[in-house]
Amino acid sequence: MMTIAPAYLEAQSPITITLQNEATAIPFTRAFTRPIHPGIQVGTEGNYSSNNSARFYQTLSIGYIFHRHLFKGLYIHTALGYDYGFSSGINLKAQVGIGYMRSFSTGKEYQFTNGQYKPGRDRGNSRFLFSVAPGLGYRFDNENSYSTEIFTMYKGWLEYPFSPGFIPVMTHISQELGLSVYPNKK
Repeated sequence: MMTIAPAYLEAQSPITITLQNEATAIPFTRAFTRPIHPGIQVGTEGNYSSNNSARFYQTLSIGYIFHRHLFKGLYIHTALGYDYGFSSGINLKAQVGIGYMRSFSTGKEYQFTNGQYKPGRDRGNSRFLFSVAPGLGYRFDNENSYSTEIFTMYKGWLEYPFSPGFIPVMTHISQELGLSVYPNKK
């Protein structure tokens, strides 16, 4: 955290709000997945460097995913990002990230005690997340570096450990639609 702190000390950091559709699937094999498993993420960003057309930055976010019949998860995530912008306001985006998720089963949990299965409490499982995400953004005022941006990301990510000794890594896809705003814009 010490290495990313200077990026967040900027007075003008945006707030990002992202809606997601998550699926357990092999990344980059499908563009959109159904049924929809919703999620929401809230975060911020801090720049390491930027100029008229490019920006190198780091994100920090927290989120929630609800995958019906499988799991619900709370997570914290950070990513290194690079945006390349055009005069039209369109940004090409790329992010590589890592995070931690606590996942809970959406089904009933049982525990084997004294030779019998009995309903039990799900205390959740710890998972590490590794992600790669290309995307597109659009800044409403390309001349203003604090402009509101709408963006979409296609995130491929790994969940580890998933089921040690059986399925060590679970792969996921998330299609994301987000908004980045600067509440302290001057």
